[in-house]
Amino acid sequence: MKSVTFEDSLFEECYFEDITSSNTFFKNCTFISTIFYNTDLFEYKFINSRVLNSTFLHNKEGCQLDFSDDNNAYMIYFVSFLGTLAVLPGNIVSALLMDKIGRLRMLGECLSFPHPASVSPILPQFAH
Repeated sequence: MKSVTFEDSLFEECYFEDITSSNTFFKNCTFISTIFYNTDLFEYKFINSRVLNSTFLHNKEGCQLDFSDDNNAYMIYFVSFLGTLAVLPGNIVSALLMDKIGRLRMLGECLSFPHPASVSPILPQFAH
């Protein structure tokens, strides 16, 4: 179920199984003797609804991807594009250095200098 809104509906003796819903809501609905098995229909999706003699079994866990109005695919791709664009200057400088210095020499020099993160556990000993 994608982007479905049920309003003023009655669900009696229904069985919902393996439902993954994004942007689906139940407004002013009534559920009587209904079983929800392996669904992601959580409490916030039932707006002013009544759930009577119903059972929720094996609800989906974890972070479910929810395509709400403020989290659309355009923004996801746009943020990914900005992240790729942010590393572009470093890639250009790295390519120019590699062309000028040479691949093996540059790799050897990078491996010969210790990374600051690998030295940081040693530094607190000399601080006193």
